[in-house]
Amino acid sequence: MAHSDGNKALYAKMIVDVVLSPLFERLEKKDLAASQTLRAAFTKVDSQLPGFTFDFASGLLRKADLHDKLDVSETLLKLGGSTESEDLRITRPENTFQELSRCAATLKKILSRIPEQIYDRKQFLETIKEIASAIKLLLDAVNRVISEVPTSENGSKQILEDRKREFVRYSKKFSNTLKEFFRDTNQNHNVFLSANYLTYQTNVILRTVKQECS
Repeated sequence: MAHSDGNKALYAKMIVDVVLSPLFERLEKKDLAASQTLRAAFTKVDSQLPGFTFDFASGLLRKADLHDKLDVSETLLKLGGSTESEDLRITRPENTFQELSRCAATLKKILSRIPEQIYDRKQFLETIKEIASAIKLLLDAVNRVISEVPTSENGSKQILEDRKREFVRYSKKFSNTLKEFFRDTNQNHNVFLSANYLTYQTNVILRTVKQECS
C-alpha cells in the first residue's frame, strides 16, 4: 500500500510512541548507555529524514515477508491503545493531572478497537458514541489542567491552548471521515488513518503537559 510523505511522518511518530519507546525503556534496564544511544540516533535521523523510522520498520517487515500481511495503519491503531511509554506518563500526582492521563488512556483504548468493530455497523455506532464522550471528557480534563497553569509560567498556558486547538481540529477531521465512511464503507482505511492522527494528537497533549508542567 502506498503512503504519502505526510502519512509516513505520522506512522514514524506512532512507531516511536508505541513500538520503539517501550523497547528502549526495556533496554534501559539492561544497558542504559545503549538505549540512550539508539534513541538519540533514531531521533536525529528522523528529524533530518522525516519518515525514516517508518521506512526502517517497513524494511524489517519486508525482510520477514510480513509487509503484505500487515496493514500498518490498522496495526499501529491497535497498538496505540495498549502501549504506554514513559515519555507519555504524567508523573504529577494531583488529581487534575492524573485524570487527564486516565482520560487520554481511555480515548486511545476506544480508538484502538475500531479495526475490530468497524465492520459491525451497530457495534461501530456504539463505539463512535463512546469516542465522542471520551473526546469531551479529555477536553474537559485539558481545560482543568490549563486553568491550573499560571499565566506567567513561560508561555506554558498558551502552548497547552495551542495543543488543545490542534486536537480539536483533528477531532473534527475524524468526525468528517466517519461521515464519508458511512457514505462509502470502502473508506475504512481513511478511518484508521484519521484515528491514528487523533491518537497521536492525544500523545502530543500528554507529552506537552509532561514537559510544560513538570
